[in-house]
Amino acid sequence: MKLRDAAELVRLPAVLTVPGDSLAGGAAAGWPYGKRGWAMPAASACFYLAGMALNDYADRELDAVERPERPIPSGRVRPGEALALASGLTGAGLGIAAAVGGRAALRLAVPVAAAAWTYDLLAKPTAAGPAVMAAARGLDVLLGAAGRPRRAALPACAVAGHTLGVTSLSRGEVHGGSRRAGWAALATTASAATAALVTAALPLGQRSRRTRRATAAGAAFAATYVGTVGRAQARAARSPDAATVRTATGAGVRGVIGLQAALVAGTGAVGLAGGLLAAGPIARLASKVVPPT
Repeated sequence: MKLRDAAELVRLPAVLTVPGDSLAGGAAAGWPYGKRGWAMPAASACFYLAGMALNDYADRELDAVERPERPIPSGRVRPGEALALASGLTGAGLGIAAAVGGRAALRLAVPVAAAAWTYDLLAKPTAAGPAVMAAARGLDVLLGAAGRPRRAALPACAVAGHTLGVTSLSRGEVHGGSRRAGWAALATTASAATAALVTAALPLGQRSRRTRRATAAGAAFAATYVGTVGRAQARAARSPDAATVRTATGAGVRGVIGLQAALVAGTGAVGLAGGLLAAGPIARLASKVVPPT
C-alpha cells in the first residue's frame, strides 16, 4: 500500500477536523491533563482515521459499483490491508488514552472506538446510522474532559448535533438527497451555533476583560461557522442534487472546525481557538488533493 493510497483511504485532510472535539471538551473541563492535553486529540485522530479505513473496507462491494476509483475497488489497497490499518489505529488510540488519562479516559475511549466500528460495520446503511455517528463525535468531545465529563456536556451536544445533520445530508452524495434533509441539517447547524453562543455567555468566574473577549470571540467564531456551513446546506435544501449535496457535505465536514473554535473560545482560550480555526483553510486546500468525503 503506497502512502498516497493510504492517505486517500483514511481521507487524511479531514483528520484536521477532529482534534478540536477533545480540545473543546478539555477546555470546558478546565484542561484536566495540563501539558499532556495533546494526548486526547491524538487519540481522537487515531479513531477517526481508523473509522475512515474501516468505512471503505465495509463499503468495498458498494464502492465497486458507485465509486470504483476509490483505493479498494481500484485495486490499489487490499481489503485486508484496510482492515489491518483500522485495527492498528484503533489500538493506538486506546493506548494513548489509557497511557495519559488512565481508566477515566479509557472508559470514554472504548465507547468512541466501539461507536465508530458499529457505524461502519452495522449501522451505516440503517436509519440509526447518523445517530450512531453523532454519538461517536459527542463521546469524542467528552474524551477530552475525561474525569470531568459533565462540564463538557453542552459542547458534546453541539458537536453531536452538527454531526447528525451532516451525516444525514451526506446520504444524498451519490444519488441526490431531499429538501427535507437539507433543511434539517441547517436546523442542526443553527442549534449547534446557539449552543456555542450559550457556552461563550456562561460566566467564567468574576466578570473581567478576559471574559468579555472570550464572549466576543466565541460569537464571532460561531458566526463564521454558520456562514460557511449554513450557506452550503441552504443551497442543498433548495437544490438537493448529488453535486450540491456533496459540496454541502464537504463544507459540513470541514466547517465543524469553526464550531469547535467557538466552543473553545467561549471558555477563554481565544488564542487556541484562533489557531484551531486556521486548520480550516489548510483542510480546504488539502481536500483538493485528497477528497475528504
